[in-house]
Amino acid sequence: MYLRGLLLSIALVSSIGMQNLFLFNNAINQKLSRAWPVTIMIWIADTALTLAAFFGMGAIISSHELFKLIIMFLGGLLVIWIGFGILRSAASFKLESANTPLPMKKSLVNAWVVTWANPQALIDTSLMFGALRGSLTDSQVTPFITGVISATAIWFFGITLLLGLLKERLPQKFLLWVNILSGVVVMGYGCYLLWQAIMMVI
Repeated sequence: MYLRGLLLSIALVSSIGMQNLFLFNNAINQKLSRAWPVTIMIWIADTALTLAAFFGMGAIISSHELFKLIIMFLGGLLVIWIGFGILRSAASFKLESANTPLPMKKSLVNAWVVTWANPQALIDTSLMFGALRGSLTDSQVTPFITGVISATAIWFFGITLLLGLLKERLPQKFLLWVNILSGVVVMGYGCYLLWQAIMMVI
């Protein structure tokens, strides 16, 4: 179950969105010594959002069978749509290098903004992790969410180190295939959630 949470979270967090745009450009435009505090703040903000969605919305869902069925079905459709969106936008991302990095205070604030200031992302995260929590037994919750949090740490810190060392030498196709793989994994898990919802009815 830890591995399932790890793999799913890696697939989700590695998709190109506002948060990763900020993460990537932070690593490229600043020295590693300045990039690390911002990366830590991004991880803290992301972990806070994940835990709030998983244990807040997820706890409500897991205690009501009908609500659980509805949210698992809607969450499955949402996860499939998110995966489709990742695939659709796979080739559109380009890294940009700037000569004037943001001041540290502004960078730390923006780490929270790119995670929490997107209302659609907040709704999507709540529904998705709520549906995931609803599909787990109590004994599966801790290893699963530990895997999720571990994956975001591996991704955020690994990408910061990789881009900080290699900068713009990474080929564009690397980012393309990261997104393609992410989209496929996310869509696959969405299908799994739909299957679970169908099995609850049958």
